Amino acid sequence: MRYYYEENIARWESVKAEGKTHEGKGFDEFASRSFLEAALPRLFFSVPNPLVLEVGCGTGAGACFLADRGFRVDGIDIIRTAVDIARQVAAERNLEIHYAVQDICRLPRQGKMYDMVVDSYCLQGIVLDGDRARVFSNVRARMMAEGYYLVSTAMFDERRFCKEDTVFDRASGILYNHYGENGIIDAETGLVYVELAKQPADCEDAMSIEGKSYLPNRRHLKAPALKAELEAAGFSVLYQSGDYGENVVCVHACSGTRLR
Repeated sequence: MRYYYEENIARWESVKAEGKTHEGKGFDEFASRSFLEAALPRLFFSVPNPLVLEVGCGTGAGACFLADRGFRVDGIDIIRTAVDIARQVAAERNLEIHYAVQDICRLPRQGKMYDMVVDSYCLQGIVLDGDRARVFSNVRARMMAEGYYLVSTAMFDERRFCKEDTVFDRASGILYNHYGENGIIDAETGLVYVELAKQPADCEDAMSIEGKSYLPNRRHLKAPALKAELEAAGFSVLYQSGDYGENVVCVHACSGTRLR
């Protein structure tokens, strides 16, 4: 099992057990809503009802938001429980949204082409270099030539960074800093690991750091690093906003697409 499955299985099973359709404040108060409200009026589309793919859609809050505004929406998530709830919510709201259980890292490069791909806090949990490269490659392959890629992702937070509290891994030569409640971060890459009580036999990505088992958990970059990563992956960043630069509007690097 890949590192990004276990946490999300527990997350959505907990939501289901509580009889809810969402996490946090409410279904319609999802984290990237304010970004989408600000960004969407600035986008140009050549068709009246653009086709959108939401990756890591969870239980469909963002997908419903977009469908309510006239977009034709497909949503994918790796967790079947989340997709089942999303389908139920869409039916209750009389919204035609097509959901599928699918890993964005393994999304077929051949298939439906989209006017816009939206990632609302999925990328933060896809942390290893190879996985992120596959995400970006798959998104580019499925975006129209004049399409948009909208990303919201958690970023590096200096307040969570413990400068003096470190772990030096002699095997790799990497100096980690404690980060947040139970994580350590490689400040050079923004890669955050969480300690495991024991190394799970079914998780291929668990690793040993100074005799303890850790699992990749997040990629928390600073705004310039996120922009540079996206540009290196073949995108042009048109717009970056938020307190930490966590919201980004991208297009293909060769595209002449602009904002209003």
